[in-house]
Amino acid sequence: MIAPVGQPVPDTPHAVSVSLPTWKANVGYEEGEDWVISAMQTGYPRFFVHLTIQELEREVLSQYGKEGERVTLFPSRRAARRCYDFFRDKRPELDGVRLLHLEPDDSKGKAVGPQNSSHHDLFSKGPKRYQRGASQHSFSYPDELPATNGAKTNGHAESQDFAQFVEERFGRNLNAQLATKAKLAVRRRIAGCLTTNVELEDGLEASNSDQKQEEQQLDVPEARLRNVSESDVYLYPTGMSSIFEAHQSAMAISQKRTGQRLRSICFGFPYIDTLKVLEKWGPGALFYGKGVEEDLDDLERRLESGERFASLFTEFPSNPLLRSPDLARIRQLADKYDFAVVIDETVGNYININVLPYADIIVSSLTKIFSGDSNVMGGSLVLNSKSNLYSDFKQQFDQQYEDDYWAVDAIFMERNSRDYIGRIIRINTNAEIMTNELQKSSLVKEVYYPALVPSRKYYDACKTTDGGYGGLFSVTFHNPEHAHQFFDNLQIQKGPSLGTNFTLSCPFVLIAHYNELDWARSMGVDPDLVRVSVGLEDAEELKRICRNALVDIQ
Repeated sequence: MIAPVGQPVPDTPHAVSVSLPTWKANVGYEEGEDWVISAMQTGYPRFFVHLTIQELEREVLSQYGKEGERVTLFPSRRAARRCYDFFRDKRPELDGVRLLHLEPDDSKGKAVGPQNSSHHDLFSKGPKRYQRGASQHSFSYPDELPATNGAKTNGHAESQDFAQFVEERFGRNLNAQLATKAKLAVRRRIAGCLTTNVELEDGLEASNSDQKQEEQQLDVPEARLRNVSESDVYLYPTGMSSIFEAHQSAMAISQKRTGQRLRSICFGFPYIDTLKVLEKWGPGALFYGKGVEEDLDDLERRLESGERFASLFTEFPSNPLLRSPDLARIRQLADKYDFAVVIDETVGNYININVLPYADIIVSSLTKIFSGDSNVMGGSLVLNSKSNLYSDFKQQFDQQYEDDYWAVDAIFMERNSRDYIGRIIRINTNAEIMTNELQKSSLVKEVYYPALVPSRKYYDACKTTDGGYGGLFSVTFHNPEHAHQFFDNLQIQKGPSLGTNFTLSCPFVLIAHYNELDWARSMGVDPDLVRVSVGLEDAEELKRICRNALVDIQ
């Protein structure tokens, strides 16, 4: 059953998505209409402050605030300082912006990590301890991760065994060692996906039997690392955090090398926040919204004339048009003219594509298919040790990296990603079946999918031997009203996000670019586009859903 407006998707307290089941509901959300806003029990985390965090904000205001003030929480002092400095730089006329540092009270337990993940329900300052349910008990802590039965979210409800075990028995106030193990497992899992599947050599085997046992318990990939080391994998609270840090580091390195603050390049139509990061946190960005060969021709002319850049950011493939840029040519230009290449592989994912040879840095949103369960946020950044800029980036990250990935998020991410490869293979197949079905309809104008767009040759150049074309596609219609009806007719969950284990759809351009729809259209992006993230459902059921949604269009 499709969730009502404003309900979490899936039905769990920390759901990443929220139900906006009709085109009208999405417009109502963007317009701030009360019938939608008042029903919102959660929302996509970058746009909606989780209710538990709102509760903490009210408590902070009641104790430390002044009349008329509002509060924004940050995971660390460094993050808060960055925001404060941004305000001072961009809006110097504003006064009354102040910083308040709250230290967690760990005298009663082993709370670790930043204090503004929605998974973190222990809030403390001074004489009071704030915990969900007002429990004041002392807790014991598990020495190992609780076993799970492997049940996965289906879009309606989360398996409660592990969630209830942690929430009710331990209050999510966990042993720090558990989080360290989980983070190590996630980093090794990512690194293992980026290296060749080779047999272990004697010299590479773990010398410590306890460490080897720990790896087996956490399902660490057996393939040890020849080309990618877990030490080159950095975890962040969100994928956008990893993009921000990549941008900051690229600017710093280029300034050291050239003595100048250089602009960045955004190549292809990206998720909007990527472009905003490049434009606002630095000297600006050159934007190539279509990301086609003619854009690379223009970039090459600029470079030949002496224009210089700190970095080029691109998605592979892009969201929502699923176009793949010519990474080989981009790499050649970067090597010749000395700028960094940062590739966001979230949509393609590590298993389907290998973009590492073309990148100095790979970034990804682990919130998406790596997790799948849509109940935890996370991001990663991987340095390419073969890059000419590797030593510069390595030094920069080793000096500046701040681990503010909350402990419980790491534990849930580790659990969720254990069957990541198998899920991707099934989702690849389901997506091809759905796109083939849509192509048969005369109502459909265009199906955007890496296997169907003109840039397929660039995707195929990076596709792994056993890889597919991913689980994300977009569809447009000759008649915009048909797009609205198709979206409303789809008997699947509707809400923001992608890469979920259940099929999920949204009018992506409408919710990402509502106040700039004409601008999006000028970049070749249809405002009435419907985006679909394919899940693990039965393939025949997904075909039936597609057919019925098309048949019911009037």
